[in-house]
Amino acid sequence: MLDTIGQVCPFPLVEAKRAIGGLRSGDELQIDFDCTQATDSIPAWASAAGHAVTDFRQIDKAIWTITLRKA
Repeated sequence: MLDTIGQVCPFPLVEAKRAIGGLRSGDELQIDFDCTQATDSIPAWASAAGHAVTDFRQIDKAIWTITLRKA
């Protein structure tokens, strides 16, 4: 799990890119974040990079979680 709560954009996306780089194809990465811009930027990047979004939901008033499966 990657906890980026409290980090301002673009750092949740930067951290997600770095973290998924260390995974093997098929591995999953859960990212928790509270940056509203990341609700668009993380899924858009994941899609463009070929990673699958397996879960994406709001878990609190201003906190989201997204799980990606590495391509």
